[in-house]
Amino acid sequence: MVDSKVKLGLEVLLDERFSLIKGKRIGLITNQTGVDSHLRSNIDILYKFSGIKLTTLFAPEHGIRGERLAGEYVKSYIDEKTGLPVYSLYGETRKPTKDMLKNVDVLIFDIQDVGVRHYTYISTMALAMQSAKENNIEFIVLDRPNPLGGIYVDGPVLEPEFSSFVGLYPIPNIYGMTVGELALLFNNEFKISSKLTVIPMIGWRRDMRFDQTGLYWVMTSPNIPDFETVMLYPCTGPIGDTYLSVGVGTTKPFHLVGAPYIDPDRLIEELLKRKIEGVSFRSAYFIPRYSKFQNELCKGIEIFIVDKDKFKPLEVCLNILDVIHRLYPKEFNWGDKSNGKYIFDLSMGTDKVRKCIESGMELKEVTKTWNKDIEKFLAIRNKYLIYK
Repeated sequence: MVDSKVKLGLEVLLDERFSLIKGKRIGLITNQTGVDSHLRSNIDILYKFSGIKLTTLFAPEHGIRGERLAGEYVKSYIDEKTGLPVYSLYGETRKPTKDMLKNVDVLIFDIQDVGVRHYTYISTMALAMQSAKENNIEFIVLDRPNPLGGIYVDGPVLEPEFSSFVGLYPIPNIYGMTVGELALLFNNEFKISSKLTVIPMIGWRRDMRFDQTGLYWVMTSPNIPDFETVMLYPCTGPIGDTYLSVGVGTTKPFHLVGAPYIDPDRLIEELLKRKIEGVSFRSAYFIPRYSKFQNELCKGIEIFIVDKDKFKPLEVCLNILDVIHRLYPKEFNWGDKSNGKYIFDLSMGTDKVRKCIESGMELKEVTKTWNKDIEKFLAIRNKYLIYK
C-alpha cells in the first residue's frame, strides 16, 4: 500500500493544531476505527502524548473495541491497558452525563462513519455535542472521510415525527458530508450551539470514495468488514429491518437478501426486467448463524456492484423490496416496530416509502416524494462544506 493521500484530522490536530488541547484534560469518544494512517490507535497516541492528559473514554454502539453486535447493550468499565474509565453511550444513557464529564475540559469525537443517516455514530456525536454545550465544555471533531464520497446525496429527508437514535435530524439517508461538516450543520441549523471546532483533513476531495484515499479500512462494526459492504449498507440495511435476511449472521453481511419463502430464480428474473444499473445478481442460498432466520435455509440473491459510479443504493433497495412485496404479499411483512413505528420507517425517516410500495406506486413516483426536500437540504448543506 502506498502512503496515504489523506492526512486525517487526528494527525492534523497533533502536528499543526496542538495548541487547542495543550495542557487540557481530554475526553475521547472513539472506537476501533480511531486510528491514524499507520493504524496506531488514537487512545494509545493521546494517552502517551506529552502536554495533555487523556482522562476519560466514551464508547458508542458496538463498544470501544467494536466487538458488540448491532443493538447489543454496551457496559461501562475500566480500560485494562490505560486504567481509564470507559463510559458507555449505548447503555443506560446515550448522552454523556455531568458526572462522566467531571474530569474533562475538551471532548473529542474521532470515529470513522459510513455516510448513512441510520448508522448511529452521528447520533452519538450530536448528543455529545448537546452535553458539551450543557456542561460548558469545548467539543472538537477530528474529521475523517465520508467513505461514499462527498457528492452523492439521496433518500428521504427525515420527518421530525420519525426522529430516533437511528436518525435524529432532518437530513437524507445518504447525506454526502464528512462528520466534521455534519457537526457544523447540526450545531448551527439545529441550535446545539456548542463550542465546536472541526479539525479538517488535508488532501481529501469530495469526489473521493474511501478506496481512493490510500487509507486502510478498519471495520466500523462487526458486520461492516470492508469498503464494499459500506457501499451496500445503504441499500440492504433498511431491507434488513423488514421480514427479510440481508446475510447478517453469515460471512457476507449486507451482500445478501433472502428468506425461506423466496424463489431465487423468479426474484432475479423480475429484477432483471427492471434494468437496474450498476449491479448484478446471482441466486444465493444461505443459513444465518445468528440474527433473523437463525439456522434456517434462506433463498434469495447476492448483490454485486459492477459499476460504482452508476450504483444507486436506494434505487436498488426499493426495487428489491417492491419486487418481493409484489411476488410474496402474504409472506412478506415490514418487520418489527419500535415505539409504535416500523423500524423500517425509522431508518427511512418517513412512512411514505413503505406506503408507496404498499399502494403499488411506480418507483419513479416514490423518489419524487423526496426530491424537493433534497433540494432544500442541498441549499442548507452548501453552507457547511469544508472541502469544496
